[in-house]
Amino acid sequence: MNVIIAANFLRSPKKLAFDQPKVAATALGAVALVLGLAFTAGFLARGADGAARAEIAKLQAEFDQQARELAAARDEAQLEVNAIAARVGELQAQANRLNALGDRLTQVGKLKDGEFNFNELPGQGGAESAEDVPAGDLLSSLDALEAQFAHSGRQLSVLESMLFNQKLENKRTPAGMPAPGYISSRYGGRNDPFGRGRAHHAGIDIDANSGDPVTAAAEGVVSFSGVRSGYGNVVEIDHGNGYKTLYAHNSANLVRSGDIVRAGQQIAKVGSTGRSTGSHLHFEVQLNGRQVNPRQYLDKARG
Repeated sequence: MNVIIAANFLRSPKKLAFDQPKVAATALGAVALVLGLAFTAGFLARGADGAARAEIAKLQAEFDQQARELAAARDEAQLEVNAIAARVGELQAQANRLNALGDRLTQVGKLKDGEFNFNELPGQGGAESAEDVPAGDLLSSLDALEAQFAHSGRQLSVLESMLFNQKLENKRTPAGMPAPGYISSRYGGRNDPFGRGRAHHAGIDIDANSGDPVTAAAEGVVSFSGVRSGYGNVVEIDHGNGYKTLYAHNSANLVRSGDIVRAGQQIAKVGSTGRSTGSHLHFEVQLNGRQVNPRQYLDKARG
């Protein structure tokens, strides 16, 4: 009796020859058992492989989801960092502007060197314990700092305007000697130089050489330049803040009505024109239409 066996695990079919039918039947049973076991093992192996692939696929899906969530968190964090960087840049620009304004005000206000140094951070200290700052708290702190910068900027701008106006006011207020020399006749009552008794002297006389420069005591607009009875050649300046100054007995006037003059600018030359006994400058100061003693302004330094 011949039996042919064909299976996947055999390279080629096998032919078995049996002389006795009982032996052949036993052999066929054994072969069947082996084939059954092989089939069962193969089925189990294929089942186990499928379960593994399913588990791997599940893990891969979870990994992909975590990677997407991580990428999204990273993008969101980067957006927050970019927003904070932009805010810091804006605040740095405001800080630079405030520092520049502070430096300018220090110069305008003539503050002592080192009293207000805008290029160095102020000293700080303390024994506080440090901890991480949440991004939300950091953004709130930046908002508060920006508001503080804006408030400080407004205050400094107001201060700058006040100092600027004060500087303009100082320039328009008479200060210093308008001619070289010394005071030869004071303000107020005096003996008339022509022997006509007592008289009120509306200004002061500064003894100077003929041709010496006569300079404006403050900046303003020339309101009169010409000859006036008793005064000879006269220059009168309106300083626009209630002050007027008058310079008389000039040998020559160097400005005309309507001219804008600066403090310290030469406006005339010392002379002896008009009712005068010799070369000198007659200098008067008016405040709100009233004559005042010019002496209080002569020693005042120009601001």
